[in-house]
Amino acid sequence: MHEAGRRYRTFDEFYGFYLREHAHPVSRRLHVAGTSLALILVVLAAGLRQPWLLVAALACGYGLAWTGHFFFEKNRPATFTYPWWSLRGDFRLLADTLAGRRKW
Repeated sequence: MHEAGRRYRTFDEFYGFYLREHAHPVSRRLHVAGTSLALILVVLAAGLRQPWLLVAALACGYGLAWTGHFFFEKNRPATFTYPWWSLRGDFRLLADTLAGRRKW
């Protein structure tokens, strides 16, 4: 559940909330997989000059992440309230996971 009426002043404040919203290990894995696949598809779209791959990147990234929220976390994705910080959170979760700072 989102913290009612809460407005975050910094990304670090928001990231604490983001991590609480992604406590279930399957949800975190789906987010990391979705973000990774979306990045790969964006690179392929640019390299192959295939704009439809950008649509696939969005569908893949959000589809996996929202599956984690709806079926495992049982909460509303932060994307709906904090779209840019949520996207930044996805990238940081991916980086933290790859660096071993977050459990896969």
